[in-house]
Amino acid sequence: MSPGRLCAGTAGTGRFNIPVAYLPEQRVLAQQEIDFFGMRYVVPFVAQWPGTLIAVNVGGAVIPTMMLLAKNRLWVKAALPTAAVAAVCYWLSRPIPGLGIAEPVFVPSVTTAIVALLLSREQAAPLAYIGGSLGALIGADLLNLGNIRGLGAPVASIGGAGTFDGIFMIGIVAVLIASFSQSWRSDARPS
Repeated sequence: MSPGRLCAGTAGTGRFNIPVAYLPEQRVLAQQEIDFFGMRYVVPFVAQWPGTLIAVNVGGAVIPTMMLLAKNRLWVKAALPTAAVAAVCYWLSRPIPGLGIAEPVFVPSVTTAIVALLLSREQAAPLAYIGGSLGALIGADLLNLGNIRGLGAPVASIGGAGTFDGIFMIGIVAVLIASFSQSWRSDARPS
């Protein structure tokens, strides 16, 4: 499947999640500030955090994983961009209370483009898509699963929300790399 078709097919799939687990609600000790005659007091109280549904996003996790399986001859080459993007995403991702795990949108795209182009100009587009999308999934979502509990997010979607945005941008970067690599190849051929 061409990167352009893959990118177009992924566009509408970010809304679909497949439930895989449920973290039960829990009681946590929270703090509340109270103003009393001009003085501020921090009063602890027991709050009930809602449970969290763990889900896998179709466009942000399922489709990129299927792409890796379809391009299985690139597993070894895709390991380096995947590891590089995973490390950068893990380093930059942050748990956001009430939302889940978020990461900067353009960082995985830039990282995967650089690494993929350095590895192979001819296979840069699939390497960028596979390494970038799986790296973002591993670094931002899977390595942060332990941080989900207690965030109060009703749904934690692996490959969803901020990660899906990053993965969709990676798809666009892969399409751009593919189109530029076509022009590089045609310019390199003698007339």
